[in-house]
Amino acid sequence: MYRVEERIIFWITVLVGKISGRNLLISVPFLWIFLFFICPCLILIGISLSEGVIASPPYTSIVEWISGHMLQIRINLGNYMLLFTDEMYVRGFITSVLVAGVSTICCLLVGFPMAYAIARTSEKIRGILLMLVVLPFWTSFLIRVYAWIMLLSPCGFINSLLLKFHLTDAPLQLMNNSFAACVGIVYAYLPFMIFPLYNAIEKIDYSLIEASYDLGSSPMTAFFSIVVPLSAPGIYAGSALVFVPAIGEFVIPELLGGVQTLTIGRLVWNEFFENMSWPTAASLSIVLLIFVVFPIVFAQRRREIELFSKD
Repeated sequence: MYRVEERIIFWITVLVGKISGRNLLISVPFLWIFLFFICPCLILIGISLSEGVIASPPYTSIVEWISGHMLQIRINLGNYMLLFTDEMYVRGFITSVLVAGVSTICCLLVGFPMAYAIARTSEKIRGILLMLVVLPFWTSFLIRVYAWIMLLSPCGFINSLLLKFHLTDAPLQLMNNSFAACVGIVYAYLPFMIFPLYNAIEKIDYSLIEASYDLGSSPMTAFFSIVVPLSAPGIYAGSALVFVPAIGEFVIPELLGGVQTLTIGRLVWNEFFENMSWPTAASLSIVLLIFVVFPIVFAQRRREIELFSKD
């Protein structure tokens, strides 16, 4: 018994010695990721593999003890099969991808000229422009979304302006569709596209552009052959920062998109709080996580391989 205690104390001492100093400092973010990302994901995976019941909690446990000594594991894959066979869930995935993809492209098209203009201005004006980009975050997110309701509604400012100048005979249907959801997402997530692009464009050596002018390149050719390729890291980072939260967005499609815009975020909400089908909602969340994380990891890995091959 004494030897066992000695070994336990020895291994604890070795473990503390290994995680001391710099290793202890590095382990803090890993511990944070484990507690607040990996553990919730493991809980969701466990719920997604269970069966829904009318109880509290509304799902069965996948691990059960029989007669107090035999362990039984019950795994239900029907929740995942339902997601790929039911038309409603398939349509929700397609709508979410389309809305997030279109919104990301629009953010890139709008954000790139803004980031380029901010990067080319003087340092005094640059600080003011960057502050104006951050300024909307000083207002509540819900207030900003409700402001778009006042703008896009049939009796809102845009339709009133169009009717006043006789540009249309009837109010346009700008609300309760995918268009309104895309507009809201572009407005909400545009700063997340601007800042990575600004960071990448600011580091560009503009003597390269001047050299291309000396070699006979037009401004448009120099822009697409020098500025855009050198801004690729900012484009990748900004697109990821916009696409990842946009594909699971709930508030904006709910308030602006209406019933017709059926997204994954709304499906998860309905399954969790209205249908009380936690296993289905958990499987939706896991599939969404896999769908988002794996392409990003693959793109990042491919980017690292390209940079390594260039070096």
